[in-house]
Amino acid sequence: MSARLRTIAVLGVVGIGLALSALTLHARDERYTLPGTSEHLMYLRSDRAASRVMLSFKAIAADVYWIRAIQHYGRERKEGGRFDLLQPLLDLTTTLDPRFNIAYRFGAIFLSMDPPNGPGRADQAIALLKKGLDANPARWQYAHDIGFIYYWYTTDKDSAAQWFEQAARMPGAPSWIRPLAATTLVEGGNRAGARAMLFELRNSEEKYVRDAAERSLSQLTALDDLDALNLLLAQYAARHDGTYPASLIELMHASGYPQLPLDPARVPYAYDPASHTVSVSPQSPLNPMPKGFRPK
Repeated sequence: MSARLRTIAVLGVVGIGLALSALTLHARDERYTLPGTSEHLMYLRSDRAASRVMLSFKAIAADVYWIRAIQHYGRERKEGGRFDLLQPLLDLTTTLDPRFNIAYRFGAIFLSMDPPNGPGRADQAIALLKKGLDANPARWQYAHDIGFIYYWYTTDKDSAAQWFEQAARMPGAPSWIRPLAATTLVEGGNRAGARAMLFELRNSEEKYVRDAAERSLSQLTALDDLDALNLLLAQYAARHDGTYPASLIELMHASGYPQLPLDPARVPYAYDPASHTVSVSPQSPLNPMPKGFRPK
């Protein structure tokens, strides 16, 4: 399993675990409610007011607001609610304790989840993580998490790659983030940006990073080949009143190329006469190819 898939899987499992924990806390809260307490009474809308009221007890207050945020999330998730207090509670929590790591990271997951599991507010999740990065500029995890939110919840691959790259440049960031940025650029269709990054990664000290960069560069070459071959197909059909060739070798001969084209792994490209498309062969070691790329 790749580092990117491991990261996504881990965050997904943790998110599910936190969701279950939230439901458990909610059940406990319903059974053992303190007299006279109310979620709305515990909620201050002003960060300045909260800081003034809590004085030197900000860390304790932050813990209380974090627990209330989890309880609110669990209650709304169970009842199919609007999660209207989730973002304000998380904002207050992190204002009272700007170093509250779990509130930033897993609060962002809560905010990002689509209904009925969350409010589906990736924008609020990103804003929360940016707030965390402003308060803790050495935390590469927040930059990585912003990239993850863009990648998973908004499908904005270019922005995801930019944030993965920013995380990779931060002190202490693991070496697998930089290849993740390059791969995300490929998936987003930014081949020029991906190539520039991959060429640089070929000089990495880690062999697995160099190997991954070489493979991704080969995939980019294959994508360029597919663009050219599918263009030849369109030109063939235009010359033959919409009729397509029966095989790839027929296309190549008709286009003045005597040999069957091979991908960078030296495996012939595959042609589907039903869909009239050329693709990388299922037998090629270049598979699985990046998805979602844009033709040139």
